[in-house]
Amino acid sequence: QVQLVESGGGLVQPGGSLRLSCAASGFNLNEYAIGWFRQAPGKEREGVSCINNMDGKTYIANALQGRFSISRDATRNIVYLQIDSLKPEDTGNYFCAAAPQTEILRLCVHGEGGSWGQGTQVTVSS
Repeated sequence: QVQLVESGGGLVQPGGSLRLSCAASGFNLNEYAIGWFRQAPGKEREGVSCINNMDGKTYIANALQGRFSISRDATRNIVYLQIDSLKPEDTGNYFCAAAPQTEILRLCVHGEGGSWGQGTQVTVSS
C-alpha cells in the first residue's frame, strides 16, 4: 500500500528557506515518480516539481526555477523539496504524490492519478 507523508512546512518569513520532506513507504521508490504540488487558498492546485526516481530526471515548473529544487534520499525513501527565497505567494498546502512509470506523464504533466499524501502547510509572512 502506497503511503506518503509530507513534513517540514511551517511559518517562515519572506526570504527564508524550507525543506519539505515526502516520506514514502509501501512501494519501491526507485520504480516511481514523485511529484510536488501546491494549493493556495482559493486557487487551483498547481504542479511544482517532479522527479523520476528510476533515472533521476527532475522537472521544476518554469515560474519556480531558481528557487525550488527537488532531490531524493533513496536509502531513506524520502524525496525533498527545497524552497529558497520564499515569497508570500508561496503560501499554500504542499502535497507530494507518487505514480508508477506508466503514469508519470499523467501525474507530472497533468497532476492527475497517483497516490497522494495529506499535505504540509507552508505560510510565508512577516
